[in-house]
Amino acid sequence: MTSRFSLLPLAAALALMLGACGGDAAPASEAGTPTTGAATSAASAGAAQATSTHPALAEVPVIPEAFKSAMTPEDNIDSVASWTHADGRTWVFATAKSTDRLVVYDGDTGETLRTLGERGEGDGQFKRPNGVFVIDDVLLVVERDNRRVQGFALPSLEPLGHFGTDELVKPYGLWVDKADGGYQLYVTDAYMAGEDAEGEDILPPFEELDERVKRYSFTVDGADIQGELAGAFGDTGEAGALRVVESLWGDPANDRLLVAEEDETYANEFKVYDLEGDFSGQVFGGDTFAAQAEGISLYTCGDGGWWVTTEQARDVTTFHLFERDSLEHAGAFRGEMVANTDGIWLHQEPTRNFPQGAFYAVHDDQGMVAFDWRDIARTLELPDCR
Repeated sequence: MTSRFSLLPLAAALALMLGACGGDAAPASEAGTPTTGAATSAASAGAAQATSTHPALAEVPVIPEAFKSAMTPEDNIDSVASWTHADGRTWVFATAKSTDRLVVYDGDTGETLRTLGERGEGDGQFKRPNGVFVIDDVLLVVERDNRRVQGFALPSLEPLGHFGTDELVKPYGLWVDKADGGYQLYVTDAYMAGEDAEGEDILPPFEELDERVKRYSFTVDGADIQGELAGAFGDTGEAGALRVVESLWGDPANDRLLVAEEDETYANEFKVYDLEGDFSGQVFGGDTFAAQAEGISLYTCGDGGWWVTTEQARDVTTFHLFERDSLEHAGAFRGEMVANTDGIWLHQEPTRNFPQGAFYAVHDDQGMVAFDWRDIARTLELPDCR
């Protein structure tokens, strides 16, 4: 996200009342809740975080990137997702917000294979594509300015149709799981309450944040995708409210949905919901992150594993691992070059060059890098999950 917002002065009294009964979140006087002062959202806020402010950066191990793709700053790359073809090729799809298209990379080398789409409202066209996800042989793309989720068949990349335009206002990120013979899709919706006199977005008061995540059920029948709204949710209390939202990821085995809080004036943290949309009361990351909480992914290891999360700063990205069950911090690493990261994706299956999987991350809005999971596991002394 790149928008900025101001806050509704009307709700100042509400913030004080809610602050008295807040949970694990920072106090309103310190954190800047939706009712206490101006704030900067998403990428613009994360980019303002300088490297030197990270208190323990020198202690974070450095893992060399396996490759870096071509850098195309005109694209404004945001999110990535990967898929393996039946012949063993791995593709990485990246959303290009400024050029209204997708960029397709080779997941083993980083070579640019092709681009897909152009600006427009038709099938196969985009307006500000942001989130991207792959499940089975379906590619899903969230378009902020077309206010929809569009589907594509893999490997043909033929459009399947779209859904969500009747309900979505300002969608950004998504996560998908299988359910009831079809799929369940969660998409963050960062709608605002208009603009102030300076043209800055106004963040809604707590009571209007109850639809921050929209949930859809969808099916794919041949060359057609059909989706319908299954619900919307968002906590309206101080600790659980989703102020500025983009990245989210689920863990069906533990009935968890993690959502990144991207309002840095409030906190750099992740909030834990269940898959029905109820806030669990748990937040984490706030005592670890010095910069914006961003991308989320899950590496499964039997019944355990690790949440791999993104601390986005302009000059360096730090990736933090948290235990899947306990949510305790399990280690961190950074690359030799990767910085200002929005989207990440864990490809846990073997590829031609990455026999234990790869970790892909956007680099400085211009392209993407890859890490060999073996290097991550070795450096952080993680158990072998093969």
